[in-house]
Amino acid sequence: MTDLVTFGETMLRLSPPRGERLETTRDLTVQAGGAESNVAVGAARLGADARWLSKLPDSPPGRRIVNELRSHGVRPGVAWADPDASRVGTYYLEHGGSPRGTNVIYDRADAAITTVEPEELPAGAVEEAEWFHTTGITPALSEAAAETTTSLLRTAGDAGTTRSFDLNYRSKLWDPETARAAYEDLFEHVDTLFVPRRDAREVLGREGGAVEIAHGLATEFGFDTVVVTRGLDGSVALHDGSVYEQAVFEAETFDAIGTGDAFVAGFIAERLRGGDLPAALRWGSATAALKRTTDGDLAVTTREEVRSVIEGEGGINR
Repeated sequence: MTDLVTFGETMLRLSPPRGERLETTRDLTVQAGGAESNVAVGAARLGADARWLSKLPDSPPGRRIVNELRSHGVRPGVAWADPDASRVGTYYLEHGGSPRGTNVIYDRADAAITTVEPEELPAGAVEEAEWFHTTGITPALSEAAAETTTSLLRTAGDAGTTRSFDLNYRSKLWDPETARAAYEDLFEHVDTLFVPRRDAREVLGREGGAVEIAHGLATEFGFDTVVVTRGLDGSVALHDGSVYEQAVFEAETFDAIGTGDAFVAGFIAERLRGGDLPAALRWGSATAALKRTTDGDLAVTTREEVRSVIEGEGGINR
């Protein structure tokens, strides 16, 4: 049985050297990046048997993504598309300090994932998995991607697979009202919800603090677990009527992209190992802290490093 299966788009991230602008640079670093594959890699690095499902063109850029994910122990389940009729989505990331800030430019229209159909993917992998994970980015990509997301969540539910969903709202993909309607249609197929407090307020229209938000969502939609992340204020989880809180672990931030995915990866990996909610929150928080110290979307870490942070040897729990 596979521990974890994720589904979603992975793009190529193109970044100029720090301190250079996209419009003047002569060099770009190429890395794979996508919420669901980020989670798969993070969990695999922590010992989970992880698969990632998606659709890519059978081209050098498509194979570049697959090879990078494989190098971290993830087993891809890819529907290969005609490279003459599809493309790999890309995004450009230009790091910048204050006051300029970091800029992200997406170039993902008509990517292969936008035409994905459920029958193109190995549904058996979802049925045989212990855990299935996807995010709110994927149904925003196209009607086909939204329908496939729903189909895979239903397949997982029918098989008794635990299903998690990270809201992961992206304003460059859709407006809050459209996103909210789509998310709420999916919630009946979700067991564990990850939601940033900001998105709960701005997209789902939830008021109050993290605990109140978690209780409201669990009551209305019947989630087994709701995890509300609060940035530097840490995280809150509601499970079986009990509330658990976790502070962040201090980190010197080199690259914040992928921090939320690293948190989810650490949380899921620990739950898959039989850890309770407090332990899962600690592993999520520590994995997120370590991710911030490395370049790229991926949490390239080890169980020993995460355990060291938790035990206070590699970071400060505040």
